[in-house]
Amino acid sequence: MIDYSKIPSPCYVIDETEFRKNLELIKSVKDRAGVEIILAFKAFAMWSVFPIVREYIPFSTASSLSEARLAYEEMGSLAHTYGPAYTDKEFPEIVKCSSHITFNSLTQFERLYPQTQFFNVSCGLRINPEFSDVETDLYNPCAPGSRLGIVAEILSDKLPDGIEGLHFHTLCESNSFDLERTLQVVEEKFGRFFGQIKWLNMGGGHLMTKEGYDIDHLIKLLQNFKAKYPHLQLILEPGSAFAWRTGVLVSSVIDIVENKGIKTAMLDVSFSCHMPDCLEMPYKPAIIGASDVKDGKPTYRMGGNSCLSGDFFGSWSFDEELNIGDKIVFDDMIHYTMVKTTMFNGVSHPSIGIWTQDQKFKLIREFGYEDYKNRMS
Repeated sequence: MIDYSKIPSPCYVIDETEFRKNLELIKSVKDRAGVEIILAFKAFAMWSVFPIVREYIPFSTASSLSEARLAYEEMGSLAHTYGPAYTDKEFPEIVKCSSHITFNSLTQFERLYPQTQFFNVSCGLRINPEFSDVETDLYNPCAPGSRLGIVAEILSDKLPDGIEGLHFHTLCESNSFDLERTLQVVEEKFGRFFGQIKWLNMGGGHLMTKEGYDIDHLIKLLQNFKAKYPHLQLILEPGSAFAWRTGVLVSSVIDIVENKGIKTAMLDVSFSCHMPDCLEMPYKPAIIGASDVKDGKPTYRMGGNSCLSGDFFGSWSFDEELNIGDKIVFDDMIHYTMVKTTMFNGVSHPSIGIWTQDQKFKLIREFGYEDYKNRMS
């Protein structure tokens, strides 16, 4: 268990023990189901722990040139790359860093495919089954008019020469029953192509490390699908599942203000800069040692340290009054946090550290003025 008294503020801290538990579970699914499971950098790209990841999972998926290079340079393997649109400037280097490249449209494939012929790259198309259980439009890749993926009606009965795989992505922190429903639609709309391809990428959003996820159902679902199409390599690329509930964002109270009866604990972190998903989804994160509002208990709204007026979230109740200097620890803040942070206002990025298996804190990196200045011109 992390000793928060030893953690500088602010700081993202990943718990190595919990991280390894997730990796062990993911590897067990991979082995039992006979599929490939790879890490999606879009959710988790903390490359200082890639040596730990490689003990369990050797491959990753990239959404850009920078992520593809990270896969090649730090994971030590070629990336499974999908980007909504590749540029002429970046694509030649993407090819060099990729084992698989998925194209979002037929026009991108037709224009860029020739460049892949000088390398051992397996090419695919992203398909859009026009079906998803995701309720938040911001995260629904199959919403009407989506720019992501090719709908079935655009494709003829024969895939273009050079296409070896299909890739769909419909899930977001979803369960195996959501995947089962999606697979039924994908098979119905695109099953006619399965005999023409070598691999089927089922995208991300498989939150198999969440408590209550039916692992046995997922494995049986994948095994049955493989039995039906034994020539297909099945690929899953979760991101959140790798880092789910493996770490925290440690912050501190730097002021307490009150207006119209609302007490706000002003923190040395920002929801807008450091926890953007809280405002985008939105969702209320858990604070260790706090609860939802309870009558009679000291209650505070949490306020970020940027000048954005909306840089605050909900209210929490505590057993005792908060004081300046008290630590506020936001739980489950490793996936889709560090990868989405900004330095708006010049607000400093939290440090990054690891709580090791031998119960010690290891500071990986601190950020300062030069990090902000180097992002500007």
